[in-house]
Amino acid sequence: MKLIHLLLIISVAFTAISGCVSDRGGTGVYDNQTETSSYQSEQLTPIVQQRNNAIRGTQYIDRENYRLQVDGLVENPRNFTYEEITGLPQTSKVIDLNCVEGWGFTAKWTGVKIAEIFEEAGAMENATTVIFYSADGYSTALDKDYLLENDIILAYKLNDVILPPERGFPLQLVAEDKYGYKWAKWIVRIELSNSPYRGYWEERGYNNIADVGGPAFERRG
Repeated sequence: MKLIHLLLIISVAFTAISGCVSDRGGTGVYDNQTETSSYQSEQLTPIVQQRNNAIRGTQYIDRENYRLQVDGLVENPRNFTYEEITGLPQTSKVIDLNCVEGWGFTAKWTGVKIAEIFEEAGAMENATTVIFYSADGYSTALDKDYLLENDIILAYKLNDVILPPERGFPLQLVAEDKYGYKWAKWIVRIELSNSPYRGYWEERGYNNIADVGGPAFERRG
């Protein structure tokens, strides 16, 4: 009973801290860009209808001064500019984001495969874990093999418009088939490691695997 009570407290805290409702009330036009409503015959959820989580509210990052730090088990540590990232080969996918709270949405995500970032930085073969750090202090991690085998991308566009600040500009991780707490926003650093890592919510009891449809919480002794 104590474990169930603790998990309920964590779940309530998650909802209270995150602020689920998007704070934008626009009409689908963002910085003179009009978002697309469908792609490859799939209907997309308008940005204004997409619910949103953040531990410290929207982060506003200056495009000119932004750098994506890539370090750890890499041969060539990098500090990518926004232009360098968007200049890499581009990929688009329609992916559902599913939150452990029970809501979700469908969107078109456009960005760069993480494999491209790894190649540029020279990811070492002994790296097994990839840790994503956000501007608001958030962090999470995923297996390197999962990222490569599923062609996971770092998105800089959403429904064909540049990510609005509340959606994670400049970069959001599109963690396909993983719960929403793995979808880090405002990414400023990627670290490659060979040690397990638990991020912000994982340290608070959420499942580190985070497969959609799987258990949201972990039992730990």
